[in-house]
Amino acid sequence: MLLTLLAGLTAFILTVVSMPFFIKFYQKKKIAGQQMHEDVKQHMAKAGTPTMGGTVFILAATLVTLIFSFLNSFKGPAFGATAGILSVVVIYGIIGFLDDFLKIFKKINEGLTPWQKMSLQIIAGLIFYFLHVRPSGTDAINIFGYQLHIGIFYLIFVLFWVVGFSNAVNLTDGIDGLASISVAISLAAYGIIAYIQKQTDILLIIVVMIGALLGFFVFNHKPAKVFMGDVGSLALGAMLASISITLRQEWTLLIIGFVYVLETASVMLQVSYFKYTKKKYGEGQRIFRMTPFHHHLELGGLSLKKEGSKWSEWQVDAFLWSLGVLASLIVLGILYLL
Repeated sequence: MLLTLLAGLTAFILTVVSMPFFIKFYQKKKIAGQQMHEDVKQHMAKAGTPTMGGTVFILAATLVTLIFSFLNSFKGPAFGATAGILSVVVIYGIIGFLDDFLKIFKKINEGLTPWQKMSLQIIAGLIFYFLHVRPSGTDAINIFGYQLHIGIFYLIFVLFWVVGFSNAVNLTDGIDGLASISVAISLAAYGIIAYIQKQTDILLIIVVMIGALLGFFVFNHKPAKVFMGDVGSLALGAMLASISITLRQEWTLLIIGFVYVLETASVMLQVSYFKYTKKKYGEGQRIFRMTPFHHHLELGGLSLKKEGSKWSEWQVDAFLWSLGVLASLIVLGILYLL
């Protein structure tokens, strides 16, 4: 356990030391930074802020995990779990990197097209399934302790879970510090589960990524000096999904990941309701002031009325982080206290 904590501290230090060089490189080369949504006026001052910072903490976490896995002498099936999760992180990170690269360096506003991104995410999910999930022999979803065997359809579930949550965390990454700490909270919950299950290999990669994210937060809290970009958010969402599958606690992500589910649901509801009202009344109407949900809070708090008391980014962060902590505690209580 001491070596695992040392690994997390190493990832934190490596990220904190490396990030200023990344930011200075961005600024020295005068690379165009993050573009802001003009509907959220308080964000316009952030336009041009360096992005793709996820590259740094993913590389740091990957390097530290490999080194400390070797020091811990993880072999065979034990390291297989680490390798499976790490492969998801790296591959989804590459997909996000390509998307960011096209936007920033090639000036292609859309980045990867939706079909290109989805296709690559599905391929990455298939790699995770065939290299890690299928060899384990499992074909059952854990639903509150009940094993629901679904055979070949488990492949479809894995793809849905990994692709879905990678995009859900991507939607959550919209204000300073929100996604980085939200994911750290979720990982902490899975770290406790892995510790109780004595899955020290999975605990290692969790603690390392928490350390890397806390190091990133040093530069990502308001006012952010760098954003993680798709390279970070897609990788983190896929990581959470792969951990829940590897720990055989799939259902828990719906609650532990409540913030990401809320953010995604707000977008889906907004789009569906707008299309429905436009078709029925000739003019589209909205449920929320703006989606994802964190922008709704920024523009007027919890009220669904068009005008409300605006929240600062710190207030939005604190509220959604608190929801994440509460959700995680609920899951841990269900698993180990009830």
